Amino acid sequence: MNTLFAQNETEELAKKLANPIASLISLPLQNNIDYGIGNLKGSRYTLNIQPVIPMSLSSEWNVITRVIVPIVSQYNISGMGNHESGLSDVVASAFFSPKNSKNGFTWGAGPVVLLPTGSNDFLTAKKFGVGPTVVALKQMGGWTYGALINQIWSVSGDEKRPDVNQMYVNPFVSFNWKSGAGVTAQLEWTESWSNKTTTLYFEPVFSAITAFGKQKISFAVGPRINISAPDYTESRFGLRASMVLLFPK
Repeated sequence: MNTLFAQNETEELAKKLANPIASLISLPLQNNIDYGIGNLKGSRYTLNIQPVIPMSLSSEWNVITRVIVPIVSQYNISGMGNHESGLSDVVASAFFSPKNSKNGFTWGAGPVVLLPTGSNDFLTAKKFGVGPTVVALKQMGGWTYGALINQIWSVSGDEKRPDVNQMYVNPFVSFNWKSGAGVTAQLEWTESWSNKTTTLYFEPVFSAITAFGKQKISFAVGPRINISAPDYTESRFGLRASMVLLFPK
């Protein structure tokens, strides 16, 4: 009986993990490594610390806050032999979402904010930006498919730096087994309207849920395939490995 309960709990956690606006407190630690960047064949390591905190607003509505705190270390990007490391710009989002889904469909929408927190001139846009963000998805059986979109415009900051006018689109589809193991395929598309550049990654990821004592943890790993990018930022090969600390109620 305990085994059946544990399996059901793991299955439910996997389902919530596939939903960016699920009512689940989590702390993803996402590691991205990219090699062969640009003409200098540079490399970049990015640790994205991404706490997700849902809060109840009423009997019908939640607000889910998602913050991305990037810590970067890069070589041969700004120039041959150059090394920059430190905090990059933070992106914070808040999704207002109904508590009850209909036929497995749910959605959330709200504001997104760009904070110029970068600790190095090469790791920050030096612009404060705002815009809208929305996510919509459907879950059916072990399947989850949907998309997250945001658009950010800079509203203040260093006048010597170019304005930020950027769209981010993240379509995804995943399948999770009852054991909690799963596979996800997603695109990360960034369109810089001000720079007239397109960056597109394809990321197939394999994941599993386990526990260390009472702490539930999800692990995921997969390649980062840079399909499109400007010559000076294109990556030849990349890898993503993440660990998510889960705090179910």
